[in-house]
Amino acid sequence: MIHLPNFAIGAPVLGAALGAALGLGLAAAPTSAHAQGLIRDAETEHISREWAAPLFAAAGLDPAFVQINLVYDNRINAFVAGGQRVFLNTGLLLAAESPMQILGVIAHETAHVAGGHLARTQEALRTANAQAVAAFLLGAAAIAGGGGNAGAAVILGGRQIAERNLLRYSRAQESAADLGGVRLMEGAGYSARGMASFMAVLQQQEGLLEANRDPWVQSHPLFPERINALEAAARTQPHYDTPSPPEWDAQFARIQAKLYGYTETLARVLRRYPPADTSIPARYARAVAYDQAGRLEASLSEISALLAVAPDDPYFLELQGQVLLQHGRVAEALEPYQRAVDLLPDEPQLRAGLAAAQIARDDPALLPAAIENLRAALAVDREYREGWRQLAVAEGRSGNIGQSALASAEQHLLGGSTPDALRFAQQALRMLPAGSPGWLRAQDIENAAGRNP
Repeated sequence: MIHLPNFAIGAPVLGAALGAALGLGLAAAPTSAHAQGLIRDAETEHISREWAAPLFAAAGLDPAFVQINLVYDNRINAFVAGGQRVFLNTGLLLAAESPMQILGVIAHETAHVAGGHLARTQEALRTANAQAVAAFLLGAAAIAGGGGNAGAAVILGGRQIAERNLLRYSRAQESAADLGGVRLMEGAGYSARGMASFMAVLQQQEGLLEANRDPWVQSHPLFPERINALEAAARTQPHYDTPSPPEWDAQFARIQAKLYGYTETLARVLRRYPPADTSIPARYARAVAYDQAGRLEASLSEISALLAVAPDDPYFLELQGQVLLQHGRVAEALEPYQRAVDLLPDEPQLRAGLAAAQIARDDPALLPAAIENLRAALAVDREYREGWRQLAVAEGRSGNIGQSALASAEQHLLGGSTPDALRFAQQALRMLPAGSPGWLRAQDIENAAGRNP
């Protein structure tokens, strides 16, 4: 089940520049005021990784080390950052019309990673900044010598030259990523048709083409050029007419229905998925939307209908467990969560959900199982911040204060709260046996937090 962020992420200038330079170059205006942040959903992450694994392999990347992250943002965008990490906005997933369009976006972003564009863009930004600074110094000298107008013109002109050089570099990267994405789709045995069709969808939906703008200062190729180039390149590939596997359409419909249920009002969900529609995606969307609106029994009714059709679907069981848990029916939540974990024991978010129910049961006898589930989850996904928070609670209730402090240090380090990470790491160092694995990890966190206050 989707875990929405309860925090907002600021956008520093450099992060914004990298997002524009290395992403699709698209950012449709949001239709509602949503907080931005990373969200977690086991089903969406699992399906997208499964779809994209052949793409990563075709790029010479180990699929196990490429992360796909979901961003809670209804603008249409995608980008890469922080090494082998692909970020997809929820707005993009909802705007896509097919799984192959989503894969086309992932292929484009993977081409950025494989092409080393992150490191090169950093260098381009440094060069552009150096040009702007040099122009500023020359202009300031002219102003000091009495040539105010001339000095101001030098400063402005130098800044414009730096911006144009950076944007020209970004356009070249985007074109390279488009063609690289086509090659990756072909190498994975997929049709690249969806790459061009998604650009056309964006052009139609968002009115992104503005005929009167200077094409030289656009950070990405103009859409007609880009669509034509993509379509021409895709048509030359042998897999151009290869359809996506039939089961992908059902997976795609589920992903969109779930996201729509979380991100839209109940009224809008019911218009798109009316009660007369008894398909799996429609029931899925309504189950989520009813829960979001506080209509517990209506949500549980839709989930029961889903489980009647697919009793061993781990994600329907996960949804049932979490709905029951967040409404205080903890004892009832344990059984569906346990069944979900039995079906997918290596899925960290399912194990963490079961652990949350075990902790909430407030039964000391269940704490060892909760700790075991959380440690298994974090062994697979060390960046699962909510898992570390829950582990801190479980260890603390078990009397393992040193381990609880260590888990809190991990949680705060991942969240960027380095003062808290440092404080908890130092507490763990005081309480854990010197030289033990936990003590050594606390020392690493102390060093990392101390270097980045």
